Amino acid sequence: MKRYARITGTGGYLPETILTNHDLERMVETSDQWITERTGIKKRHIAAESQTTCDLSEMAARRAMEMAGKRAEDIDLIVLATTTPDRIFPSTACLLQARLGVSSGCPAFDVQAVCTGFVYALAVAEKFIRTDSSRCALVVGAETFSRILDWNDRSTCVLFGDGAGAVILEASEEAGILSTHLHADGRYESLLNVPYGLSDGYEHLEAGEAKVQMKGNEVFKIAVNTLGRIVDETLAANGLEKSNIDWLVPHQANIRIINATARKLSMSMDQVVVTVDQHGNTSAASIPLALDVAVRDGRIKRGETVLMEAFGGGFTWGSAILKF
Repeated sequence: MKRYARITGTGGYLPETILTNHDLERMVETSDQWITERTGIKKRHIAAESQTTCDLSEMAARRAMEMAGKRAEDIDLIVLATTTPDRIFPSTACLLQARLGVSSGCPAFDVQAVCTGFVYALAVAEKFIRTDSSRCALVVGAETFSRILDWNDRSTCVLFGDGAGAVILEASEEAGILSTHLHADGRYESLLNVPYGLSDGYEHLEAGEAKVQMKGNEVFKIAVNTLGRIVDETLAANGLEKSNIDWLVPHQANIRIINATARKLSMSMDQVVVTVDQHGNTSAASIPLALDVAVRDGRIKRGETVLMEAFGGGFTWGSAILKF
């Protein structure tokens, strides 16, 4: 009997503080009209000074566990995708493990692939389940991205927000994740990055200068073309047609990129889960947050075919196709 990894619970959490486009008009030279037309974003959530990525992760994880009917002792793997961990070490996954009371000895680790992070984490957890190394995995995407933004840079500070999303992934004989596809190309690292770190430019890190830098036009063009290719790759790997996809749950970076991917699939926007207007780009949290919204409002139903895809700094990109 074939062994699948199946999503049995979803959860999401957004910090209480909301930063609207009109708020940003008072901070930098921009406008609600410009942000909305170029990105589709109307507002984003910002973590409080006292909130960490682990805090956000815990809230999303507990909601996913509740939906799946799982207790801490049921979880035997934690994979957490983030670009903004609480500490250099231990991993945020380990901090979350202790916070949730998940049994000691359970493997827990972080994955860093920026906006593609959740797809990477989901792919890793799925392999654990397929190889009988796990039966019940907690997969989280969480970010406090506001901490690495230059709030004087109008080209980046309008785009990002904070949040966390999580899923419970369980071993099942019913169809679940059908395939995952992961890619990266480090030759483009200069187009979207934080240029300083612990072993490269530490003096800038100490000075608080380690902030997101992006060449937006170049990133946009490559993202659209790359996501188009991965759609073809994913469908071909599963012998599926575009018409077989019930829902697209894309990374919520930019409404224009989302629209382009929907056109590639010949999909109505009614079949696309869009939260970018409410959340902004929450990086690794983006896809699980959007998935949770659509599951809880009843749009995505059991047995439907869902395609997730993302593109992020690195460059990284990836997809997952599944029966929900």
